[in-house]
Parts: sequence; structure tokens; C-alpha cells
Amino acid sequence: MAFIKEEIEEMKIEETLRVQHEETEEQTDLMGLKKESEELDEMKEKDQFKNHHFITGEKPFSCSHTGEKLFACQQCEKKFTLKKSLNRHMRIHTGEKPYTCQQCGKSLSRKTSLTTHMRVHTEEKPYMCPHCGRSFSCKGNLKVHMRIHTGENPYTCQLCGNRFTVKGSLNRHMKVHTGENPYTCPQCGKTFVDKGSLYRHLRIHTGEKPYACTRCGKSFTQIGNFKVHMRVHAGEKPFTCQHCGRSFNRNGSFKRHMRIHTGEKPYTCQQCGKSFTQIGNFKVHMRVHAGETPYACQHCGRSFNRKGSLNRHMRVHTGEKPYTCQQCGKSFTQKGSFNRHIRIHTLEKPYTCQQCGESFDQHKNFQVHMTSHTGEKPYTCPQCGKSFAQKVNLKRHMRLHSGEQLYTCPQCGKSFNQKQHFEDHIRIHTGEKPFTCKQCGKSFNRKGSLNQHMRIHTGEKPFTCKQCGKSFNRKGILNRHMRTHTGEKPFTCGHCGKSFRYNIALKYHMSIHV
Repeated sequence: MAFIKEEIEEMKIEETLRVQHEETEEQTDLMGLKKESEELDEMKEKDQFKNHHFITGEKPFSCSHTGEKLFACQQCEKKFTLKKSLNRHMRIHTGEKPYTCQQCGKSLSRKTSLTTHMRVHTEEKPYMCPHCGRSFSCKGNLKVHMRIHTGENPYTCQLCGNRFTVKGSLNRHMKVHTGENPYTCPQCGKTFVDKGSLYRHLRIHTGEKPYACTRCGKSFTQIGNFKVHMRVHAGEKPFTCQHCGRSFNRNGSFKRHMRIHTGEKPYTCQQCGKSFTQIGNFKVHMRVHAGETPYACQHCGRSFNRKGSLNRHMRVHTGEKPYTCQQCGKSFTQKGSFNRHIRIHTLEKPYTCQQCGESFDQHKNFQVHMTSHTGEKPYTCPQCGKSFAQKVNLKRHMRLHSGEQLYTCPQCGKSFNQKQHFEDHIRIHTGEKPFTCKQCGKSFNRKGSLNQHMRIHTGEKPFTCKQCGKSFNRKGILNRHMRTHTGEKPFTCGHCGKSFRYNIALKYHMSIHV
């Protein structure tokens, strides 16, 4: 259960980080567009020199034909082939923004930037992708989008070999190696690698959500989240896996999925060497070493290292059970518990042992089963030395030493040290028998009872005596059988001291004293 919970939560953390990354990429694309437009303007001016003869009043230059850059900026020494390009460049230093939008009042330094900005108001998107039909307001954004279809990643990190579709992403990535975080939040002191990330972070303090969906009214703090949300309404899933055909509405989800096929685990803990496929999982893992539990419950003060764990814990106080089975009406506080419950009805067993072929409906049961092949029991009781294959079994065992009984029946007051035993007991009062045999229709109040019953139909006898080879369909019967070999007689009469091999024999003997 814990494994599945982690996987779900990690997925949430990873999606949040991915959306932030994608939004910053868009901002970088716009910067690239400005540079591209500047180059186009310069090329147009060159064409004017080529195709027209006129008197400028200045000494003519042959730079438009030779490519020589004769006009140099006195402040940063950048050079240009045309004086007009230098004049536009100087606005960077002077801060001059002569072009103003008549609708919102925003000022820009270049006419082409104003033209692009006006498309925000007109919602004009003149650049269309020929592959998927998606439209863009900027040519630069279309160029970056086309790399999704071509798979092109032209920007490569020289230190680690990681590749990127846009130069801005490479620049941000380089700060991972340098450790540079130049932008600091004035309210909480948190630092960021780029200015866009700082602006988005500030909305946490201000509560601002500037991006609103016109169809359902939901608002978002980041444009990336807003765009992904719009795909839900459109049913759009533009990212398709070439290996298995599965499609995704987020690029980040697609990239994480690809690691299933490649086996890549790019995030490695420097302290213990454990590797992860997702950066969110890696960050949560690092809190284990740091002892950090930043998410605290306001009701009881309990702290957690994952936000999802806190959200699930809050249902203990609210009593909320949002996941309901449509077949039997049973409700659950966690989606993982709900998914496992559904397999009771479907009889699905997705986890299969490659060594013996046995299948399981729960991953944790599969993991425990694998220890039967390896014999591994890594969890040892410090008081009696008994070892266990699972940590949860050790915890339950420790209650035998402490005498702790966490679960008490509200109807009869009986207490239990294990939740499963408590739940099984409650069904005695309710009469509930949720586990039904598909072959004969017989119902049971415990899943273990159903599993044992199914062996009557299958003829399976998985418990074999290592001394004589005789097989049994129940572990308890095998344990009793073993006493014939060991001579053990664990049931002793309190009156006369006589011992017996079986409990039923002791009960029959006790009638003599009565």
C-alpha cells in the first residue's frame, strides 16, 4: 500500500515541477523570437540596400554585401551591419520603449514586439503546425513545437550530455552544475534559477491566479497549468509514445513514461546511491536523510514529508471517503485501497512471480512472496531476535512485547493489535461477507477464508512437508502434521500436566476433569 501511495504522490510532485519548467521554456521561446525578429528586420534592411538606389546623406558602406559589422555599441561592444539595428539595440541600455499598446498600455522597445503582443488581444494565431494542426501566435513557438514531432534536441550540455529543445532550457540546466540561484524571494528567502520561477513563486504569497478557464471557471497561477487544463476540455493528447502507442496531454508525463522503456533513472542520491526515475521522488527521498517533515497537520500536529500524505491523513479528521465501489458501495479514503478492492470483484492478479508463476492482486503481497525464494528477512526484533520479511510484520510483532492494542471494537470492547484482525472481527457483528466464490457462490467474511476455499475447486495444495513430501491446502494443517515428525505436544492440561499434540485432544481430555 505504501509503495502505491508513494508512486501516486510522486507523480503529483513531478507534474508540478514539469509545468513550471515548461512555462519558463515558453518565456525563453519569446526571447528567441525577439532575437529572430531583429535578425529578420536587419535582413529586410539589407534587401533595401540591394534593390534600391537612394541618397542617405551618409558615406555609403559595402557592409550590406560583405556582412562586415561596422556599427559598434559603445556600452557593450556588440557590433551590427546596419546603423538602424544599432539604434534599436541602444534601447536595451536606455530603457526606451516607444511602442505602446492602445488596449492595455503596455510599452515595448520594438515595433515587431508590439505586433506580436497585439495577438494576445486579437487571439490571432497565424502559425499552424502542419503535423497536428496546433496554432501559435509566434513563429518562434512554432519552431520549438516542431521539435516535438522531429525529436530534435539541438542544445547539448557539455558536462553531462543532457539535451534540450530550447537554448533557455540549457542555460537553466547549467545552473544545476554551477549551483547558481540568483533570484531571491523577498518574503521567504527562497532562491530560484530564473526570474520567471520567482514571479510564479510570488503568487503563492499573493494568492494571484491570473489564468482563468472560460469554460469551467477554474483559475491557475501558471500559464502552463492553464494550457494543460484546456487539453482536458479539448480531449487533446499531443504526446504519443512510439513504443506502445500510449498518448499523454503533458510533455513531462510523456518523458517520464519513456523511462519505462529505457529503464533510465537519472536522479541518484549521493548519500545512499539509490536512483529514481522522477525528480519528485528524488526530492522526497532526500527528506529521509535530512529528517525534514514540512507538512504539518493543524489538528493533531503530526508532520509528513509529502503533501499527499498530509492530505490523506486529513481524512482521518474529516471522515471523508471519496472513493466508492460501484459494485458493493464500499467507500475508501485512499485511491490505492479502492483500486486493490476492485480486484476482489474482477479477480485480477497483475503481479506474477517469474520463478514459480504464482500471481497476486497486491504488489506488497508479491514482494513478500519473492522473499520466499530469496529467504531474505531484513527486519529483526531487537527484543527476541525474530526476523521478518516485511517491516509492517515487525511492527505488529513488537506489539506482542509492548502489549499495545490499537484497535478496539465499539460493540463488544474486544481489542486487537492488528487492523486486519479488527476489521475481520467487525464483520462478525455486521454479518458482512464481502468475499464471494465465483464458482459456487459461497461467501466469506475474510479474504483468507476465500483463498483457502478456492483450493477446493482448484485442488491446489501449496504447503508441502519437507520430510515426507505430503502436501496440504492449508498452512495450519501442515503445521499440525509436522508435529508427527517432531513429536511436539504444545497443548498441556493445567490440572494433571498431560500434553497433547492437538488442541481438540486437550479439549476432549479436559472433560474428564469436569
